[in-house]
Amino acid sequence: MQDTDCVVAGAGVVGLAVARALALSGREVLVIEQADAIGTVTSSRNSEVIHAGLYYAPGSLKARLCVEGRERLYTYCCERNVAHDRTGKLIVAVEPDQLGRLSAIRANAQSCGVGDLDLLTQAQAESLEPALRCAGALLSPSTGIVDSHALMLSLRGDAETAGVSFAFLTTVAGAAVEADGIRIDTRDAKGEIFALKTGAFVNAAGLDAQALANRIEGFSQDLVPPLWLARGNYFSLSGRSPFSRLIYPVPVNGGLGVHLTLDLGGSARFGPDVEWIDHLDYTVDPRRSAVFYEAIRRYWPELADGALQPAYAGVRPKLSGPGQPAADFTIQGPADHGAGRIVNLFGIESPGLTASLAIAEHVAELLYPG
Repeated sequence: MQDTDCVVAGAGVVGLAVARALALSGREVLVIEQADAIGTVTSSRNSEVIHAGLYYAPGSLKARLCVEGRERLYTYCCERNVAHDRTGKLIVAVEPDQLGRLSAIRANAQSCGVGDLDLLTQAQAESLEPALRCAGALLSPSTGIVDSHALMLSLRGDAETAGVSFAFLTTVAGAAVEADGIRIDTRDAKGEIFALKTGAFVNAAGLDAQALANRIEGFSQDLVPPLWLARGNYFSLSGRSPFSRLIYPVPVNGGLGVHLTLDLGGSARFGPDVEWIDHLDYTVDPRRSAVFYEAIRRYWPELADGALQPAYAGVRPKLSGPGQPAADFTIQGPADHGAGRIVNLFGIESPGLTASLAIAEHVAELLYPG
């Protein structure tokens, strides 16, 4: 006999969205979270950007779920009064030899279903943002920002209204695929083990997703991809931002370059950069500011000395390492692994926040087709 229809491991933005979607479809759902609150890791350590879906490989999960999720997210935020702003962004070529890359980004985005991009001359871009210096830019009006914490609170509220239960300070110590369902062994803050039976299990554990998948008896470890950790450091700008839009340089290997994002109060922060690490560490080294100053001054020469302050860092759960091509999301459903009604979500980095509502619907369809 099952104790619940579905168990979701992880109460980040994706886990919350998945739990909400499953509950709204009539399932009884339990969310297990090892922290004492929702969204304490990757979901609260990012740029809070609503991405348009420009850079991803056409046909990939990232491309499809980002474009679909973006529109779902804007609609959701309007309906629930979640603070957000469709600021738009400029992807800038700082040198004339980068202009071709802007055209390539635009062509790629159009192949992904993003058709509202405008190529701007130097004069056009600098008239929109007088502090900017560039050789040309690509305007993405569908890019925006969102209060990620308010979004997660709203998703949690929806989920609880639909009957979702939460177990905080609790870890999925192990799981086993059995004939009559999936056994979940949980460990609470006191170290006590409690077993329950569920009909479906969603591994939305983010940075811990691979480790959790390896604790599932009856699941082939050959299907668990390697995990690469990439720390992204952020520096905040003292004083008010001279920009009204997000400013991105053309992408770099492993990330989108040291870009400028805004919060809903108009303050600016820069980052993330890409720093490959071998263990979790959220320390921002103030000495990295030298690299930030150099990168930022390529498109904002007037950045003053001493204007940057260490802010925070996040760690991306990447599926590709240094020098490797960017990897797609890996979302494994029952048809992929044959180990029961389990969905594993690996490598849910950017644009995971933007795509969260679309990811949730995708997971629900994998578990309960039709």
